[in-house]
Amino acid sequence: MNLKIITDSACDLPEELVKEYDVDVLPFLVYIDDNEYLDGHTIKPAQVYDAMRAGKVPTTAQVPLDLIISTFTKYAKENRPCLYIGFSSKLSGTCNTVRLVTQEIQAKYPEWEVTIVDCLGGCLAQGLIVLEAAQMAKAGAPHPDIIQRVKARSKNNVEHVFSVDDLNYLYRGGRVSYASAFLGGILSVKPILHVKDGLMIPFQKVRGKKNAIKRIGELVQERSLGHPDQLIAISHADDPDTAAELKDLLQSTLGYKNFLVNVVGSVLGCHIGLGGVAAFFVNAQVPEPNLPY
Repeated sequence: MNLKIITDSACDLPEELVKEYDVDVLPFLVYIDDNEYLDGHTIKPAQVYDAMRAGKVPTTAQVPLDLIISTFTKYAKENRPCLYIGFSSKLSGTCNTVRLVTQEIQAKYPEWEVTIVDCLGGCLAQGLIVLEAAQMAKAGAPHPDIIQRVKARSKNNVEHVFSVDDLNYLYRGGRVSYASAFLGGILSVKPILHVKDGLMIPFQKVRGKKNAIKRIGELVQERSLGHPDQLIAISHADDPDTAAELKDLLQSTLGYKNFLVNVVGSVLGCHIGLGGVAAFFVNAQVPEPNLPY
């Protein structure tokens, strides 16, 4: 029986890929004006961004406990082996909740196999890990090989390099100081951030969006595998024009051919604000396995 791949809606994978590879996606909760929504089910990213433009402040919460219990209990009853690839536990408690829930379910169904992996990332970095696992599962790869690959990828092997338009969103989330946010707005300073060990870390500032795009391109060149066929994921916070600029830059100057482009989903969109752009890709930190999948 193929390994069932389960993740959460922070992965931002396009719906067509989720369906093609039969991935279960557990939805986070989104709140707007005290109304509760299920991410990707009863609300879409466009509605979240529209609310932000209207001056509202959407918030998020963990995947509902009853959905976690019902999803994993279903597969335990079927004795279907499962692999859950979760959003960074440094940014959400959902992965740890899933771990506790599955331990309780396993006590009732001791023969059921389930593995929980904290991907220590989110957005399309998480999505790339989920996608690779799902592709391996569909190809019939042995379960240990899939799990080993996912664990290796989750150890800072998939890069997140991104910038945001409005530092105030990061200020509200405690990522930058008030002074940095205030001066950034005045001087058009754009922070370049990455994720390390599951945490979002600002490490550089540049002036203006054009320079931010250029710097992201440089970091892709510095940190990626350097193969033109490597899949590069690009996401944007309701700013497709900037995403297209970054894609064109990576195509024209670095020769990359394969891209996965999608909007930043509701979960992270609430926290980075409108206009952010990011690139996600496998780095050379972990040697690429020579496996036939």
